[in-house]
Amino acid sequence: MSFLWNILDKGYSMPSNQTRGQRIALWFGRRFALRHKNVHLAPTAKVSPRAIIHPRKDHLTIGEDSTIGPGAIVQGNITIGNHSSVQANTILIGYGEHGKITIGNYVRIAPQVMMIAANHVFADPEKPIHAQGLEAKPIVIEDDCWIAGRVNIMAGVTIGKGSVIGAGAVVTKDIPPYSIAVGVPAKVIGSRKKDA
Repeated sequence: MSFLWNILDKGYSMPSNQTRGQRIALWFGRRFALRHKNVHLAPTAKVSPRAIIHPRKDHLTIGEDSTIGPGAIVQGNITIGNHSSVQANTILIGYGEHGKITIGNYVRIAPQVMMIAANHVFADPEKPIHAQGLEAKPIVIEDDCWIAGRVNIMAGVTIGKGSVIGAGAVVTKDIPPYSIAVGVPAKVIGSRKKDA
């Protein structure tokens, strides 16, 4: 089936509606996502038919003019604002009431980013890790952020408005607004505000 979508969307890495084939692919992408009753797509949201969109037992909302690329996995309790993009092969997984992922407006999320809003509990060495459950914590990406490729954002982290997270970073702590952060673990190395 992937071959068909490649023909229709002309191999673009992000969904578009410029050609008839692209509009057909978008129509299917929306239908695949909307087959789940707790998925809410704004009329102008663009979803690749190759994306996996599923609310699990929660609600999943994608705002106006936001785009979900091919191979992206967007599942669970997630809200994506307006004019934001989630590029190819990114994984966003929200977990229930306490593990919601909230992505603001005008956010750019590059390929292969990972955000999973829960961690395994492993405190008891006498008990298998899978039997100890999960600890869910929210992830928040505020407006106008750029999350570069292969970034991993851990449960419980907030990325402040206007921030840039460099490629390959592992973000384990909150990032203040308008920060530039890089590394493993991510550290703030600068500010986008001239007076900072």
